[in-house]
Amino acid sequence: MHDFTFQNPVKIHFGHEKLALIGEELKKFGKRVLLTYGGGSIKRIGLYDRVVEEVKKAGMELYELPGIEPNPRIGSVRDGARLCKEHNIDVLLAVGGGSTIDCTKWIAAAACVDHDAWDFFDYEKWPPVNKALPIVSVLTLSATGSEMDSGGVISNPETNDKRGRLSPLLFPKVSFLDPTLTYTVSPYQTACGSADIFSHLMEEYFTTGEPMFMIDTFIEGMMRTIVRYAPIAMREPDNYEARANLMWASSWAINGLIGADKGQAWSCHPMEHELSAVYDITHGHGLAILSPRWLEFCMDDETMPRIARFGITVFGLDPTLPQRELALRAIDQLGHFLFDILGLKRTLPELDIDESHFDSMAAKAVLPYKGTIPGFRPLTKDDVVSIYRMCMK
Repeated sequence: MHDFTFQNPVKIHFGHEKLALIGEELKKFGKRVLLTYGGGSIKRIGLYDRVVEEVKKAGMELYELPGIEPNPRIGSVRDGARLCKEHNIDVLLAVGGGSTIDCTKWIAAAACVDHDAWDFFDYEKWPPVNKALPIVSVLTLSATGSEMDSGGVISNPETNDKRGRLSPLLFPKVSFLDPTLTYTVSPYQTACGSADIFSHLMEEYFTTGEPMFMIDTFIEGMMRTIVRYAPIAMREPDNYEARANLMWASSWAINGLIGADKGQAWSCHPMEHELSAVYDITHGHGLAILSPRWLEFCMDDETMPRIARFGITVFGLDPTLPQRELALRAIDQLGHFLFDILGLKRTLPELDIDESHFDSMAAKAVLPYKGTIPGFRPLTKDDVVSIYRMCMK
């Protein structure tokens, strides 16, 4: 086991009766709150009214930033930072899924600086995050885990870039996780969110370093949780047990615990960020299409035992089978889960994506790593192009 440091300061209120504590938590940080959210879904399900009522009961001044996009854009970060400065906001309240929470994190940082918000993501500038406004979140979609991590991903449509960054100052102070708020999430978005959670787990599980038994078994258990409960949540949207398991797995898949002993970079996420930066597709769907092809591309004599174990522990394959057959069947089972059981489209052309931008997207995917992503198997620009092409059929 390697040395590591782990800290997660997020306070979690989990359950269907916890929203009454929103005002109490917000008051700890001041009197002026900026409520951030996306489209009209929180109003349709009555959540907006509940949140506003709790804020007003707490005697706080309420300001709003609606319309945050599914792949949150730098324009929304700029708008939010401007509102924070204009109204001397004390605390941010993000109500929504990972996109809303990601955007709110960078609003919190941008509100405390004089430079442009995109400078935080400019590889040549990369200014430090020295201060950020406090954030409270109310989660409505189990997917990204942003409610319990320190990072956020922002898109810039002007440059076709989508970039993520971490800072310990961007952990939410408090997050409210109420599984009943995900009852109205569509089967498609439930499937995409589950694929996103599963990809987070895969990015940490597939490593050629020395495995840590406790972490490995924890990851395998969460993977089995997604395999079991995602289809149930799609069939029975108000199944509390299914929604609760997906929600809690979403948080633990990316809150730092399972990555504390890992040293390799993620691979599918930088590749998918380029897809959704150019084509604005749903992040989890892009990850679903990439993941089996990436695993197939990575399979060799060194990685084969890990893939075989994945098939045995997660999908229940017969451990007496030859190792190569186990690994190949594991990849097939992953595809079967994502495309047949969850019902996601399996190729890029089905999402109206052709090969015209593969070269430039691959170059951007490896750029932060000086040309080679040091993942489960190191990936060069040409390797990334090859994986994109594998996703065409």
